[in-house]
Parts: sequence; structure tokens; C-alpha cells
Amino acid sequence: MASTATRGEARVSPVFLALVAIMAVSIWAVWTDFSASPGFAVFLFVVSGWIVSLCLHEYAHARTALHGGDISIGAKGYLTLNPLKYTHALLSIVLPVIFVIMGGIGLPGGAVFIERHRIRGRWKHSLVSAAGPLTNVLFAAVVSAPFWLDAMDGVPDNFRYALGFLALLQLTAAILNFLPVPGLDGYGVIEPWLSHKLRRQVEPFAPFGLIAVFGFLWIPGVNHAFFDMIDAILRGLGVTEWDTYWGQELFRFWQGTPDIPPLTSVDIGL
Repeated sequence: MASTATRGEARVSPVFLALVAIMAVSIWAVWTDFSASPGFAVFLFVVSGWIVSLCLHEYAHARTALHGGDISIGAKGYLTLNPLKYTHALLSIVLPVIFVIMGGIGLPGGAVFIERHRIRGRWKHSLVSAAGPLTNVLFAAVVSAPFWLDAMDGVPDNFRYALGFLALLQLTAAILNFLPVPGLDGYGVIEPWLSHKLRRQVEPFAPFGLIAVFGFLWIPGVNHAFFDMIDAILRGLGVTEWDTYWGQELFRFWQGTPDIPPLTSVDIGL
């Protein structure tokens, strides 16, 4: 049976278009310094950009599953990019946004419900799981492109910092989601290649995988090692700790507008 969806099933949702519109307006506000509160404009940009990336993450899972053989995807509304259609809207959208606000961590969200029995072939199953975090990798590459393309001349400082912080969130989401922990996409990538017995033994732990990862990140040594790795990757992309630090400070607008020193070659370690 052909892996297709009707035009209505694949029509982009007005909810998603509204999110994109909010992101576009907030980009303009940050770039032009239009808002009386630059931190609030950065907050809107980062949160709307983050939710858009979550929608694309889930869409990537769904679209790959559709082409893998799960023709039920379209009827569930997953191809519309509407976050309200996801089976775990709380896990996919609300909790990740809360964790971004609380600690600046790009927490992976819950996945769309995929009827795995319709998909044949281990490679297809692995690709369905990998498609989501690969979208975060691509999103990180796009938002960090002005840095690694050395195209920051003329870019307002606040916009630079917002991009740097959003790149950090995308990178943390991609790496955390690729961990081979039950319940995360990384485990979904390797699960088809495991024995049936081992999969049955691991299955009861899947609901607690994300909680366990978050718990480990609260351990100071683990947290420092993780973010040292993130910072090293970002530096390779041209995004400095200066960029991500002030991006997060602006993001937390409720703490007041930070007194950011002028950006100089000394500041960013060049």
C-alpha cells in the first residue's frame, strides 16, 4: 500500500503558522531593538523558535514513519505540524519549554504515536527514531550558521546572543535525545538490533529514562562535564560561552535587563 497522505492530512496547521509568525515578529523586535524590554523580545524569539523546532522534530518522526509504512500517521494529524495533535503534548511541548525556562536545557520531548508493526525492516525503524534528533542537529546548524560562516558583521549584539542560546538548546536536545537510554530516540535507533529477550527486559524502564537523564544532569560533576562538551562543540561552530551566557541572561527577562558589557575581541576570546 502506498505511503501517502491526503492533501488535508498534510495541510500546515494555522497553529504552527501562528508560531512561525510570532517567531518572525520577535526576530524583528530583537534585531531592531524595538521592544522596551529587549529581554522579553529575546524570550519570545527563543521560546517560539524552540517550539517550532519541537514541531519539526515530531513531524520528522511522523513523515519518516509514513514513508516507512505507517499509513495511519496522516489521519492522526501529525503531518500538520500542529503541536496540539501530538499524543504527548505535555511531554512534547509544555515540559520542554518549562525546562528551558528553568535551566536552559533543551530537554527532549515525547514522540508521536507510531504503529511500529506497520513498518518492516530494522533500518526503517532506526531511521524513524533518528529523524527527530537529526532535525535538532539541522536546526542547530542553521541558527549557528552566521557564526561558523563568519557572517556576524553588522548583526546586533542581542540577536547574536539569542542565536547563540538557541543553538545551545538545539545541541543539548540533539545529544540528550541520541543517548541510548530507554524512552529516548537514541535507544529507539538501536532497539531493532537488540534481541527480543533484551528488549522485553528493558521495556519496563522506558517511562523512566527521561527522568533518569534529568536526574543525572543534577549531579554537579555530570552537569559540568556535559556542558563542557556542549561548549566545546559550540566553540567549534564559532559560538562562544560569552554568546550563550548573555543569551540566557537576556532570556530571563523577569530578572531585569542585564548590564551587558560592549562586545569586543577580548570579550569573546579572539
